[in-house]
Amino acid sequence: MFVELLIFLLTFLIAYYLYFYYKIHDFFKKRDVKFVPGIPMFGNVFQSSILKKHLWEDVDAVYRAFPDEKYVGFIEGTVPVILIREPTLIKAITVKDFDHFVNHKDFFDKDMEPLFATSLIQMKDDRWRDMRVTLSPAFTGSKMRQMLPFMTEISKNIVDYIKDHPSNESHVDDLVRRYTVDVIASAGFGLQINSLKDRDNDFFRLGSNLFNFSYKQRVVEFLSNHCPIIGKIFGLKLFSQETMDFFKNTVRDTISYREKNNVVRPDMIHLLMEATKGTLKDSDNEKDDASFAATEEGLKSRNVTREWTAREITSQVFIFFAAGFESTAGVITMCIHELALNPEVQEKLYQELRNFKEEHKTLTYENLSKMKYLDAVVTETLRKWSIAIFMDRVCSKPYVLPPPREGGKPYQIRPGDIVYNMVNSIQMDEKYYPQPEVFNPDRFSDVNKANITPTTYVPFGNGPRNCIGSRFALMELKVLISDLVSNFKILKSKKTSDPIRLHHNDFNIKALGGTYVKFEPRTYNLVY
Repeated sequence: MFVELLIFLLTFLIAYYLYFYYKIHDFFKKRDVKFVPGIPMFGNVFQSSILKKHLWEDVDAVYRAFPDEKYVGFIEGTVPVILIREPTLIKAITVKDFDHFVNHKDFFDKDMEPLFATSLIQMKDDRWRDMRVTLSPAFTGSKMRQMLPFMTEISKNIVDYIKDHPSNESHVDDLVRRYTVDVIASAGFGLQINSLKDRDNDFFRLGSNLFNFSYKQRVVEFLSNHCPIIGKIFGLKLFSQETMDFFKNTVRDTISYREKNNVVRPDMIHLLMEATKGTLKDSDNEKDDASFAATEEGLKSRNVTREWTAREITSQVFIFFAAGFESTAGVITMCIHELALNPEVQEKLYQELRNFKEEHKTLTYENLSKMKYLDAVVTETLRKWSIAIFMDRVCSKPYVLPPPREGGKPYQIRPGDIVYNMVNSIQMDEKYYPQPEVFNPDRFSDVNKANITPTTYVPFGNGPRNCIGSRFALMELKVLISDLVSNFKILKSKKTSDPIRLHHNDFNIKALGGTYVKFEPRTYNLVY
């Protein structure tokens, strides 16, 4: 069946291309928008589609092609997109004029992947607003304090494992993903899992399967984005039924058990149960100084009470798992890789951790934020290796962009048009960050971060549609990095790539060839 599908697909796409390809080029020319001509059927994402480059490299090539333009044309497959390069325009679209650009584009058809389609990321308009307001109290600083003990316990498991398994070369990608899946299982689902001992547990096995895309899955993903009608005809699914059933059943059974037995545990399942009942309130009154990178909640309630379906509740837990597992793991892994390549940064961080330990006997949510250099290291990692790439938005009300250059003409964005507000490319632009390839946490010292151009640092997004889980991710990152640096020197091994290049066969941020380092026990380690 799959061979027949491929033949049908190729025939359809060739005809599809012949009609639309020249139309798209003409589309940008008529509107006086500069663009890079695309490849038939692939547009500007040919290299990443055939796994020769990472998606960001394809996008960045268009970003850098016209350095004096405020925005340029980008061709994604056969879809014209406006790629926004200018920070003030990005701020206008994502904050000031947000009501014109409320929604994300559809990444997955609701019939092909209903759990993704009904998640917060894919919800639209007022339904999204109401769900966001419902969930926001679950992600405040006061709720994150309750999650910290889960993270510190699992981080200790990682440290103990490394000590008990000395090696000249540790596979960091694997270690960190076992940490993040255990954190999500504990802090999210209330399940005690040790993926270092039970190495093939269902959470780790099925979670890994979500992101290890086969060629078949890539074809299905392409269809879901560009030709969803074909996916419906053939009944295609991006993820296995086993994976989807596991998460649905786990959430359903956990909620059912807790309701029947009056079980209360301060984890994400409990918070989401309370949030969907409308009984969870934001108790944060103090200023939350979690991190320079943390996002702020700016959305106000419409004072509308909704009844959320079981599928919608399950979808929020599922997307929390999906985002918290792979995305956070990628950033942590890159941070460890950078520390191995930059021993002077690592030593400065260790000295801060040592001084911190002398002053504070216990790691808490409040004093975690007092480690300024740790925050700078994490912030610099997110600058250089942000997972966002761009902030996609779909126009819902007509909007006029100013001319892309002096002497140009304004651009009319119509409802349904897609814009990509750049993240990675701006954060790696020498115009805003001198020597962007250099890993330099001092960019984010108290003195220097005040000079950063607004909206040139948005790793967790910007405006009301920013990442709701930024505080959770930052805390998860800081806990493990502080434990590792406190107990080990992170050293280059024979397989440590230098410089880091992105893995092509991956949608996430991952080093080409993987991340390998040597963990050398410190003679004076720090234990909280």
